[in-house]
Amino acid sequence: MSGRYSYYVESFELADRPRRFLDTFGVILQHSNYGLALELYARTSNKCSRCAAACHVYQASGQASDIPCQRSELLLRIYRRYFTLAGLVRARLWSSFTLTDDYLDRMAEEMYRCSACRRCKMSCPMGIDHGLITHLARWILAELGMVPKALVVSVREQLEGKTGNTSAIPVIALKDTLAFLEEEFLDNYGVAITFPLDVQDAEYLFFPAVSDFLIEPDTLMGNAAVMAVTGGSWTIGTGYFDGINYGLFYSDRMLSRIIHREIEEARRLKTRKIMIGECGHASRSAKSYVPTYGGGKSAPPVVNIMEYTCQALLEGRLSVRAKSIRERVTYHDPCNIARSGWLIDQPREILKAISADFVEMTPHGTLNYCCGGGGGTVSVDEIRSYRTGVAGKIKAEQIRRTGAKYLVAPCANCKKQLREVCEDHGLTEVEVVGLHDLVLKAIEFPDHLKRRPCAEKRSE
Repeated sequence: MSGRYSYYVESFELADRPRRFLDTFGVILQHSNYGLALELYARTSNKCSRCAAACHVYQASGQASDIPCQRSELLLRIYRRYFTLAGLVRARLWSSFTLTDDYLDRMAEEMYRCSACRRCKMSCPMGIDHGLITHLARWILAELGMVPKALVVSVREQLEGKTGNTSAIPVIALKDTLAFLEEEFLDNYGVAITFPLDVQDAEYLFFPAVSDFLIEPDTLMGNAAVMAVTGGSWTIGTGYFDGINYGLFYSDRMLSRIIHREIEEARRLKTRKIMIGECGHASRSAKSYVPTYGGGKSAPPVVNIMEYTCQALLEGRLSVRAKSIRERVTYHDPCNIARSGWLIDQPREILKAISADFVEMTPHGTLNYCCGGGGGTVSVDEIRSYRTGVAGKIKAEQIRRTGAKYLVAPCANCKKQLREVCEDHGLTEVEVVGLHDLVLKAIEFPDHLKRRPCAEKRSE
């Protein structure tokens, strides 16, 4: 496959990609409700380019192809030509647009320059969801094997690999990691806190981004500390423990299969709710699609750990040392949980309680700027210079203006991207952390969790 980037993989050879693209497009339109949106968008004036001012990629690159409505037109043009009566008639009477291999290569390249943050939708006068169009185009291309290799490899290990998770962590390694963190609680905080495994009938089944088990120990320890202090009923399942869902970035078919893994594990352990850790896309995937694929009202409710922590704090079930974080703190809103207005105030309530110097980025909340690695692009290491130099440029400027020491980013993908953004833009004084990393520093542990020397002596 040609193009400026070398991060795509074709899973099989296709003699007639345009025809197969159209066949796939037709099947998806027949068996989904995407056609309703496309029919509306295709009939709407959608090239006013007001979205350009909202797009962090276009603001940095200045390329017309990065204007969201121009990118969406790539797919809408195909829809009008091949899937509307007017397009079919026009093609018979006059010369018309024809889908080619070169056009598909261009589409694949430009669709993955978009981070699917949906900020452009907030400024579109017609309410066109360019992120939705990007996702649909990626899904059709994926069925032809035109998809970044990093996404394919991760999802394949999650759904078909021996470990069943995107980081290829075997269960024995999971148990060793959690045992080590329990020792860290004893050694560093003097408290006996455990990570419950395979507990039947718990209230919450906990799914963090599985990468947290490898590289975010303080986030996990903060999560466990909150649950222990509040007496929460929770468990981690060894049958399936990965909250990551890269299907959200490129394929509804993969998205639904991964959601079913979460639902099946909840049913196996008979938990009443699903709790997602600090991961933006894992949270949105579960919140939006567990009801879709899990039986609607009968599906287990989905809660984010930040919702639980905030509620416990406001109800007085969680005690923290007020203003104990003395360094300046700022907060990055992950697009997947903030754009809809779902998780905006909760993390700020927590930060304002524990931080003596909290400052906001401008803009923030529903109008925040993407970290630059959204839409799965953060997993493609080959395009780091693009991700941090172009897609992450606006975010780097935001961070610099805050003068913050701690940059709180409650999302595994955002953390990776923002650490690279800070490194590549010389923001060496900034430390990217999870929200519960700071909660762990500020939490007040009750006496019943503290290590008792006498009991230790007896056990020896």
